[in-house]
Amino acid sequence: MTSTTTSSSDDIQARLASRLKMRHLQLLRLIAQHGSLTRVAEHMATSQPAVTHALAELEAMFGAPLFTRSARGMAPTALGEVALSRAQAMLQDMGHWVRDMEAARAGRAAHLQVGVIPFIPGRLLAQAIGRTRPQDRGITVTIHEGTSDHLLARLRGHELDCVIGRSSAVLAMDGLVHEVLYEQEPRLVAHRRLATRLGRKPLSWPELAQLDWVLGQRNTPMREQITDFFLRAGVAPPAPMVESLSAKVIGELIAANERAVSVVPADIAEELARLAGVGVVGHRFGWTLPPVTLFRRAEASLREADALFVQALRAVCGTR
Repeated sequence: MTSTTTSSSDDIQARLASRLKMRHLQLLRLIAQHGSLTRVAEHMATSQPAVTHALAELEAMFGAPLFTRSARGMAPTALGEVALSRAQAMLQDMGHWVRDMEAARAGRAAHLQVGVIPFIPGRLLAQAIGRTRPQDRGITVTIHEGTSDHLLARLRGHELDCVIGRSSAVLAMDGLVHEVLYEQEPRLVAHRRLATRLGRKPLSWPELAQLDWVLGQRNTPMREQITDFFLRAGVAPPAPMVESLSAKVIGELIAANERAVSVVPADIAEELARLAGVGVVGHRFGWTLPPVTLFRRAEASLREADALFVQALRAVCGTR
């Protein structure tokens, strides 16, 4: 049985290697997107028979149907889901290849696609990028912001080269490797006059609940921890005046409102004090956020630029 399976796999690999073309990968993605060969033909500005023939070629390579057809449209089979996932990853890798070539033509070593959660100091990223110089050449970088779960999904889909996010027991880690970079301690930030007043006495959760809160989105680690603190104090958590994951927006809102407060990581609090003029309350909460962590795909081979960026992150974060 094993030899038969191996032979079949070898046959499929041989057919893909000799016959698979980029248009087949694009076709897979378009069929999954539109669910109709007619709409795919319209999108590709070709005829439906041509699209049908291309799909037949593709299914012949795999030796099985990749889509089921029904009145509701076309849906991928189990094999089609696998093929579609790989096709999307290959198309993403092709896009990265093009950006690397553009970077090389501009005298840069490579282009990195880096996912970053919002509460990472800009100075940290700037220092890490500045230290990444493969063969004495710089790199170009695109920064993608989002929550850890959203960014990790994009990392698995080959849209990103790495993610700087937060470790969490609820995150799916299959196919990924990770390493902790550093930990962040939360700080209460407020308008300068309010921060001075709050710092003169122990924190009062009933008093804090009456202020104008700027909080992150629900189900983020910071928001959940703040909610937990109010509940444990027997106080109803405040409804936020504004929900935002943008440190810049948080800083501007607090600097302009004498009743505004938020809780952000200590290094972000220092950055907001310097850039937006907010006040940092000296009290400590006695807890740390889930650690800032670097995530990569387990099967991904590191380019020189990737490896040097990882080394730079370790060096910058190690000095914190």
